[in-house]
Amino acid sequence: MLLSALAGTLAMVGSFAMPTTAPATSRSILVYSKSVGFRHDSIPLGRRAIVDLGIERGWTVTCTEDPKALDAKKLKAFDAIVFVSTTGKFLGPNEEKALQSFVHHGGGVVGIHAAADAEYDWPWYGELIGGYFLSHPAQQEAVVNIEDATHPSTQHLPNPWKRKDEWYDYKVSPRGKVQVLASLDQKSYQGSKMASDHPIMWCHEFEGGRCWYTGMGHTQESYQDPLYLKMLAEGIEWACGKSKR
Repeated sequence: MLLSALAGTLAMVGSFAMPTTAPATSRSILVYSKSVGFRHDSIPLGRRAIVDLGIERGWTVTCTEDPKALDAKKLKAFDAIVFVSTTGKFLGPNEEKALQSFVHHGGGVVGIHAAADAEYDWPWYGELIGGYFLSHPAQQEAVVNIEDATHPSTQHLPNPWKRKDEWYDYKVSPRGKVQVLASLDQKSYQGSKMASDHPIMWCHEFEGGRCWYTGMGHTQESYQDPLYLKMLAEGIEWACGKSKR
């Protein structure tokens, strides 16, 4: 399915969004949500939320799960790719090469939640996203500590920030390799298998491009939360910052 949205009024036709106006846009965003492992029921809401953010912010947003969209030539049209809870081995050899080329030419990547539960046999992807999923306890409220309140994606957030989600543990803490934006208070919830240092949101410059990642976003409610949505929008904007398009 391909879903495109331009800023302005949209006319909905079946599962496609057809623009009725086409003003100039500042960003072109590809939202990719193919799942080979677990399929999150929040994916449709995540895609819709990013389309809505695009309308608000003047982005062009294209949503797809077609691997043919991850082509080196086609990706030149985009400033950032957003992986919405992609899982498992969702990239083939050609898509891997295209993603590397996109990043090396200044493209941005945004990983949401299960984007860390993917591509375990491709170390480059793990370095790009910043970490690999290990496990998670039951969904529950936890306290998020904002570590960098100056970043555009965190400036508006309360600190501490108490919210309910599915809290990922990671195989290795990415601290030292990325800029940690927020971490979890391990004492505020039950069942974590990580040590006391538990980053949950981070970003970094990577091989010519940028990557911004949040472990939040499992729940459907996340995509109705103004705090989360603004955080995501600013994360996407930050990731676009190195684009040479």
